[in-house]
Amino acid sequence: MENVVEINRKRTFSLTEARDLLPLIYRMTEDSSREVRALLNRIDAFSDKTHPTVVGIEAEINSVIDRWQIKIEKLGADPKGLWMADFDNGEGYYCWKFPENEINHWHGYQDGFSGRIVIE
Repeated sequence: MENVVEINRKRTFSLTEARDLLPLIYRMTEDSSREVRALLNRIDAFSDKTHPTVVGIEAEINSVIDRWQIKIEKLGADPKGLWMADFDNGEGYYCWKFPENEINHWHGYQDGFSGRIVIE
């Protein structure tokens, strides 16, 4: 039996493999997204967006996003944009954007998110 999760390995995915990994990626993304939203709400409480506390909170937000990206990379996928992941399939990418529940799109290597095509 093959491992679904392999750490620190750039890889190509079958659609089944990408879909099998999605529940883990979804949970990680949901947690990180929730953490960022809470931090953004703290920033909203300040009328002075240049306040030193705001600058610190912004650094925390960047840290949360960086940690999320590193986790996605460790699972072999490519973080693309905020809360988006691509799974290399050897001919392009299966692509996913939070909060989608399934991987139902792909795009070529030269096409970005805007070039997504529904998987038949």
